Amino acid sequence: MTTAPTFDVATFGEAMLLLVADEPGPIENATLFHKRSAGAETNVAIGLARLGLRVGWASRLGTDSMGRALLATMQAEGIDCSHVVCDATQRTGFQFKGRVTDGSDPPVEYHRKGSAASQMRPEDIDEAWLCSARHLHATGVFAAVSETTLPTAHRTLDLMRAAGRSISFDPNLRPTLWASTERMRECINALAAKADWVLPGLEEGRLLTGEATPEGIARFYRAAGASLVVVKLGPDGAYYDSATAGCGQVPGFPVEQVIDTVGAGDGFAAGVVSALLEGRSVPEAVRRGAWIGARAVQVLGDTEGLPTRVQLQEAGL
Repeated sequence: MTTAPTFDVATFGEAMLLLVADEPGPIENATLFHKRSAGAETNVAIGLARLGLRVGWASRLGTDSMGRALLATMQAEGIDCSHVVCDATQRTGFQFKGRVTDGSDPPVEYHRKGSAASQMRPEDIDEAWLCSARHLHATGVFAAVSETTLPTAHRTLDLMRAAGRSISFDPNLRPTLWASTERMRECINALAAKADWVLPGLEEGRLLTGEATPEGIARFYRAAGASLVVVKLGPDGAYYDSATAGCGQVPGFPVEQVIDTVGAGDGFAAGVVSALLEGRSVPEAVRRGAWIGARAVQVLGDTEGLPTRVQLQEAGL
């Protein structure tokens, strides 16, 4: 096994082609769409890569035009895609996203069942490649995609824990991918218990823990073993509970107009993870996450608002 890390962050997950409607209204009424990339893990990977971190992403894609477009997008961001399998017998997942003008969550329609990424299995993991990263970022989305991706997700966390690497976990709930709420709660919390840094949203945390407050949610995951829990509070910023920095709340950044809420949590994760891996304090990391999350909601796509290192420095973060 490689002992000296060559990557900063590794991640696993499904990338999908994203078709965003040009005009507000029901998706079925839209006639023009913009093509972009989507995927919780790939959004974070892109966010980290733009900040100058060395990032590796593992997945499966079809060899169709959507798969080729997604692979080219990730490679153009400087992400290591050497462990992305392109399978001519499988198809790439895609999704439609509608437009809204009131700041609410836009409608999203997924077409991912039976996709190439859903075929990933625990034996697909290259242990040496994975453990050549000093950190793993995982989400609840990959675990929910199929019956084989759940044990694959567990194996990635187990391998990184055994190697002494740090792990961040964003529940990123997708209830429609689970057989029941109870099954989702059980599986997501089992994964979160293997992570060092857990990053739930407030409503996610309430559903997963039964706790009503950010403080209660944070205590739940700290008791499960996390050294840091950051509860995202939307425009109100985020609450954190840390083994090293205590508890506190970081305010949100004002936003004149919310264009698209999708991807904000991924931007937040990229900010927190990047700052912590740079040795920044917990409040500084949460503040960076809140700033990137605020940028993300002001653009249409999932990754268009993710900043470069230069933009981060100009903002003093």
